[in-house]
Amino acid sequence: MRSAAQPYPTASEGLEVEDLKDYLRRSIRASRTARSSRRRLEAGPALASVGETVPEIAEARRVSGYAARPTEPGTGPLLERLAPRGVRVLLPVLGAGLQRDWAEYAGAEDLRQRAPGRPPEPSTPPLGPEAIAEADVIVAPALAVDTAGTRLGQGGGWYDRALLHARPGVRVIALVYPEEVYDAGTRPLPRQRHDRTVDAVATPEGWRSLRPGDDRMG
Repeated sequence: MRSAAQPYPTASEGLEVEDLKDYLRRSIRASRTARSSRRRLEAGPALASVGETVPEIAEARRVSGYAARPTEPGTGPLLERLAPRGVRVLLPVLGAGLQRDWAEYAGAEDLRQRAPGRPPEPSTPPLGPEAIAEADVIVAPALAVDTAGTRLGQGGGWYDRALLHARPGVRVIALVYPEEVYDAGTRPLPRQRHDRTVDAVATPEGWRSLRPGDDRMG
């Protein structure tokens, strides 16, 4: 899997960590918005095929996933492939502020966007923030990931807090576009103490483990 992210300023070049994160978020969001409808449409099935080759996803009986926003790599095809296998899929439910909850995926027709800018959510009964502890693997959104496992999120800290309820040792796999994977050896993403790292990254072109000593790729 290639790492094709564009260069960006670093803290040594005069920017603070939060400024770096904001710079990257603006740049990546602009690139995603500019992505053609055709390329977005193609990314979903390709990402689903890649996801099925990740052992932790292929073997899971309970998956924590998410319904992607329009500019994110599409997760609909992956969710639809998990359900017929009898996999129980949990999706985030966003409350006020940073309130966290989860509900079971009941098909694409059940998903609703409850407020502008928010990801689609299921209308099944809420299960509480601790429900993520049931997941055998966690598939998480990201704006970018580097090869050391640093994840750049949307900026609210929702997933960093949600992952506190995950079972120890459960792998977290972030989904991004290929150009959003950064080489930690040359341009590491900014990381703060509260930032949770991820264990693997998947794109429509392939996936790789980011755990030290684990060189699996697909």
